[in-house]
Amino acid sequence: MEHLKAFDDEVNAFLDNMFGPRDSRVRGWFMLDSYLPTFFLTVLYLLSIWLGNKYMKNRHALSLKGILTLYNLGITLLSMYMLAELILSSWEGGYNLQCQNLASAGEADTRVAKVLWWYYFSKLIEFLDTIFFVLRKKTGQITFLHVYHHASMFNIWWCVLNWIPCGQSFFGPTLNSFIHILMYSYYGLSVFPSMHKYLWWKKYLTQAQLVQFVLTITHTMSAVVKPCGFPFGCLIFQSSYMLTLVILFLNFYFQTYRKKPMKKEMEESPAGKQVKNGFSKAYITATNGVVISKKAQ
Repeated sequence: MEHLKAFDDEVNAFLDNMFGPRDSRVRGWFMLDSYLPTFFLTVLYLLSIWLGNKYMKNRHALSLKGILTLYNLGITLLSMYMLAELILSSWEGGYNLQCQNLASAGEADTRVAKVLWWYYFSKLIEFLDTIFFVLRKKTGQITFLHVYHHASMFNIWWCVLNWIPCGQSFFGPTLNSFIHILMYSYYGLSVFPSMHKYLWWKKYLTQAQLVQFVLTITHTMSAVVKPCGFPFGCLIFQSSYMLTLVILFLNFYFQTYRKKPMKKEMEESPAGKQVKNGFSKAYITATNGVVISKKAQ
């Protein structure tokens, strides 16, 4: 334990030296004072994918319909709370949509930070998306995009909460909470075979995600054009990170929905039934193992 404490102190000293003083308003908040819990949970997540797939290799896939229903409902409700609270708290603080600094809104800034802590913690909960894939033996869904997005978001938002926990940081989570309401509602409904015929709009969720990323980049860069004291390096990093998501999601979208020359053959073949109405085995962010086929209907 003594060695672990020493290592923890070294890591925190390195981060403080790299990013500067942390925001005092979040000191003492659960999982924020030390990076090690976030780091080790991410490593555990990655190990769970590898070891879980090995464990499930010669075992039957689990259904988990009841658990998935509760999980999707829980994430949907949490997203609703975060969306409402972010809108109300930023409105209370008179946030400037083009650029909002970290210290001018008083108690409203702290209120925003508290919601963003839940946003950070929700990224840990969403590791279960991948665990459900493993237990349901949907290994084709565990793509680089899926793992990269889940693992990176959890770690990035640890940094956000420690150094920039309010102000300009509010916009992306507000959009993302809205998108997650749609997405997890979709996946919750898709658990029930009787609802499948109404769930023709899966590809539009991907389009909505792409719009979300573009809007977030635009909002972030607006603070570069008209500075307000928000850290410049954070703006550039966020824009760069969101650009990687745009590239990966565009690749996913075109691979999944824009292969028109093969459309007719795929619809006529048994495998083609899996892509009718936009359903496929390809990954879409925040899915949790629900795969719909014509047979299931």
